[in-house]
Amino acid sequence: MLYFFIAIILSIIFTFAARRLALFLNIVDTPDDERKKHGRPVPLLGGIAIFSVFWVMIGYIFCFTNLFGRNLSVDKLFWVFIGSLILMAVGYFDDKYSLPVLPRLALSAFAVFIVIAGGVGLEKITNPFGGIFYLDFIRLGNWLVFADIIVFFWILGMIYTVKILDGLDGLATGITAIGALMIYFIANGERWHQPDVALLALIFAGACLGFLIFNFYPAKIFLGEGGGLFLGFILGVLSVIAGGKIATALLVMAIPIFDLARVVYLRFRRGKPVGRGDREHLHFRLLDLGFGHRKTVVALYAFAFVFGTTTLFFQSAQKLFALIFLGLLMLVFGIWIEKKQKIKNI
Repeated sequence: MLYFFIAIILSIIFTFAARRLALFLNIVDTPDDERKKHGRPVPLLGGIAIFSVFWVMIGYIFCFTNLFGRNLSVDKLFWVFIGSLILMAVGYFDDKYSLPVLPRLALSAFAVFIVIAGGVGLEKITNPFGGIFYLDFIRLGNWLVFADIIVFFWILGMIYTVKILDGLDGLATGITAIGALMIYFIANGERWHQPDVALLALIFAGACLGFLIFNFYPAKIFLGEGGGLFLGFILGVLSVIAGGKIATALLVMAIPIFDLARVVYLRFRRGKPVGRGDREHLHFRLLDLGFGHRKTVVALYAFAFVFGTTTLFFQSAQKLFALIFLGLLMLVFGIWIEKKQKIKNI
């Protein structure tokens, strides 16, 4: 736990530095009349603090301790670092110059491709009803084609799921920290016993929580584009290298994942561009219906924590049923919100 608290302390220090850097470079988020209603310009580049703490601590542990090595290789983590560096660079230039959607998506996909090429992947996943699904039945040299496709879309999907959460102060950072902690508890348990993966998740959670002190409502600094991309990227990678704990991340992130699917469907149905931001996401709709900022964020934290905790006790089939339940719950919420909005507009 020592490294967890060191990560929190370093994150506080690095966040101060990132905030000053953003103000010096005038990279701030300016409010508007539609989605950005924070009332004052807020510095961006907060993701640099989490990124720096995470990789500085990993570098120190690799160089001066023997805590890594059983489940993680230097080669894999090197490519994870390169992928995350690409995402942070994309985020910086987007915050500074507002990059078009397609180049951002292409570079994000390239970062995911790099880590898969570097060895991050799956060979099997648990069958919820017993047994194992082996994913190595299509091979192309060292590539497990079917497995790598799954991992590619999983990590890319996680990147953009976390990104949409970055609409309210502290929401993306807090839920990502919950996901990392759940992976830590599972990887640190007797059943899986992956101490180096657990340590990686714990450092990541600590870096997020230190930043959250300044990112919770009213935020003094935002993650920025790079920070949102980086959080989803690392959470997705962690869930893969922790023995394929995709179900864990799914249950923590289920509400934003289902919400993303709902919003994409609504944009298609209304003929709106899928990549264009709006206030259709659940957290915005709750705010528009009169829920307070803190209430909305804490409620979504609670859902992520409760359903994430079930992964510590549930078997695979029970996790599947919990996921189905959450999907039905989101469907009911979506219908209820639509009705409330119609009544409000009358």
